[in-house]
Amino acid sequence: MEINEFKEKMKFYLNELNIELTELQLEQFYKYMEILIEWNKVINLTAITEPEEIIKKHFIDSLTILDKIDKKNSIIDVGTGAGFPGIPIKIAFPEIKVVLLDSLNKRVNFLNEVIQKLDLKNIKAIHGRAEEFAKNKNHREKYDIALARAVAQLNVLAEYLIPFVKIEGKCLCMKGSNCEEEIVISKKAIDLLGGKIVGSNKFFIPNTDIKRNIIEIFKVKKTPIRYPRKPGTPLKMPL
Repeated sequence: MEINEFKEKMKFYLNELNIELTELQLEQFYKYMEILIEWNKVINLTAITEPEEIIKKHFIDSLTILDKIDKKNSIIDVGTGAGFPGIPIKIAFPEIKVVLLDSLNKRVNFLNEVIQKLDLKNIKAIHGRAEEFAKNKNHREKYDIALARAVAQLNVLAEYLIPFVKIEGKCLCMKGSNCEEEIVISKKAIDLLGGKIVGSNKFFIPNTDIKRNIIEIFKVKKTPIRYPRKPGTPLKMPL
């Protein structure tokens, strides 16, 4: 896809979200897509490789949470994979401070190349596991927002995310459409970890039939020191 066609398609979808990007930002997204497609030939970053599908299912999907984020926030994107939603948010809000956390070093190498080639500032890609980094005093309860996109069941995800967030901060969990049962099952775990579900926003990605749900968790009290448990435990033995 040529850059002019790419820009027009991005603008078409962005218009439905009431998001306006500069030419430079659109060029950064295009470069991001090019790097993603090229790296994906060598390491498995995404099953989505067609340019318009990347626009809809990665870029636009990532930006659907933009209205829940302030430009002054600090955010950590847990299990970021190929950088979603953290890098699209960073491109849209250049002032925001972003940490991208992923457990696979190959993906972190990819993220570092994207950061360098797009000349992004105040963004860092870290190789590590959420269960370990959330115990680190430099990361524990240091962020305004912790977010994740399609990482785990909500009761597991809560144990990954909530320990990173300051009191009165929030977690944004980007899920598929059918998560009512997850919400019910996870309420006990979320309460135990110091959080409270304050919103569940169902919607379609603009101009598509792709359903999404953003679950918003508000941090009301400190997370008990024993959480998160050691790596692998939240997934094997969910709260």
